[in-house]
Amino acid sequence: MTQIHDLPGHRLAAMVRGRELSPVEIAEHFLRRVERLDPTYGSHIAVTAEIALEQARYAEKRVVDDTPDLLPPLLGVPVPVKDLDPVAGVRTTYGSRALPHTVAAFDTHAAGRLRAAGALLTGKTNTPELGSSCYTENGIAPPTRNPWNTALTPGGSSGGAAAAVAARLAPIAHGTDGGGSVRIPASACGLFGLKPTRGRVSAGPGRADLAGLATAGFLTRTVADAALVLDAVAGNLPGDQYTAPCPPPGPTFLGHTRRAPRRLRIGRYTEPGATDAPVHPHVRRAHDEATELLVELGHEVEEVPPPGDAHFGGTYFQDFQVLWTAMASAAPVAPEREHELGPLNRWLRARARSASAADYIAAWARLQRGVRSLAAATAPFDAVLSPTLALPPGPIGHLRSQGAAEEFRLMTEFAPFTSVYNVSGQPSVSLPLHWSPDGLPIGVMLTGRPGGEGTLLSLSAQLEQACPWAHHVPPGTD
Repeated sequence: MTQIHDLPGHRLAAMVRGRELSPVEIAEHFLRRVERLDPTYGSHIAVTAEIALEQARYAEKRVVDDTPDLLPPLLGVPVPVKDLDPVAGVRTTYGSRALPHTVAAFDTHAAGRLRAAGALLTGKTNTPELGSSCYTENGIAPPTRNPWNTALTPGGSSGGAAAAVAARLAPIAHGTDGGGSVRIPASACGLFGLKPTRGRVSAGPGRADLAGLATAGFLTRTVADAALVLDAVAGNLPGDQYTAPCPPPGPTFLGHTRRAPRRLRIGRYTEPGATDAPVHPHVRRAHDEATELLVELGHEVEEVPPPGDAHFGGTYFQDFQVLWTAMASAAPVAPEREHELGPLNRWLRARARSASAADYIAAWARLQRGVRSLAAATAPFDAVLSPTLALPPGPIGHLRSQGAAEEFRLMTEFAPFTSVYNVSGQPSVSLPLHWSPDGLPIGVMLTGRPGGEGTLLSLSAQLEQACPWAHHVPPGTD
């Protein structure tokens, strides 16, 4: 018998509109699962049961009072929010002891759009301190564990969101992605992870756009759910520094998942390019299988150079580190509380203070020149296929036990593929098409043209239909 927690978000929303399921029943079911199972996974920093149940009761009233076509698209669907984004009436921790855990007075744009779309905001998901790392461990909560093997990391920084969806504690979870932070845990946890085009979802009202590396994104078990939630949250606010190209006239993002793409031209590369990080054999096999599947589906796939030294002149990771340290330094930590930060963020902020404004501008200028070169080289392609990660997820604690400088190097070796598309601002997804012999999911990454989420979602849905993954369920989550 199918359980409520096995249903994807778009199916839950349809059943609410059809009066087959009560929003209160859905909320209570997921809240009970979180209470029972989350001590094992550590996916949540806070559970907002009162808010979710109040929203569910209001949703139930709307179902009775309104006709189905007037109901918002996510009515009755649980969606926790990553604890880097304020949610009105809920404490925000940023995963840090060094910042005051104040009750937010406003929603971010993404949280507000989720609320307006009828989503049930069931909690705040765990995040590493300030979202600075690709694992999900901090000093204020237990580490988040990978539902496929609880000795392993789920990745990060949206690791709490990924663990929640993989363990079926929510059908959809909000995340943020500034260097791969949605796609990394999607690969580690066997999920579909979507990073939209830069500017597709406003960073406002409280967060500065800075270099435009970070954007809201989503972790789901189906492509349709990612498209549904992107339709709900896409939009801009006055004063946004970045806006995405408008989608061409035609279907919604969800509509794109319901029609097969035309024959596409797809580039393919396997090496990181800007680093000599080794690529694990399981990762290579996943990449090769994805290539074979794309060819079987009728697409043209050809080798392309990786977006490394050929485009960025051999300085990509040095320059990206300058931007990453600047982002860490932007957190408003009081000087007297700086010592409460974890070692990685103390190291990042010290490096930011040692760099001049001229260093920052020069690094960003070199990266932008590289992006222009990359954009010209990949313009003939509808999408580009690469691994998501270079390595399968490792044990809890293995990245942070080496000292901050070594930790940053190890994180780069783990995830050398993702950050370039934060720099370029292109839409990018991770798909769970492969499982290793030891039962771990291995993702592959598809990246589209700026504004090309529709093509990516259509192609991803075609791959999902040809190689379904929803039947893969982590042990112990029934």
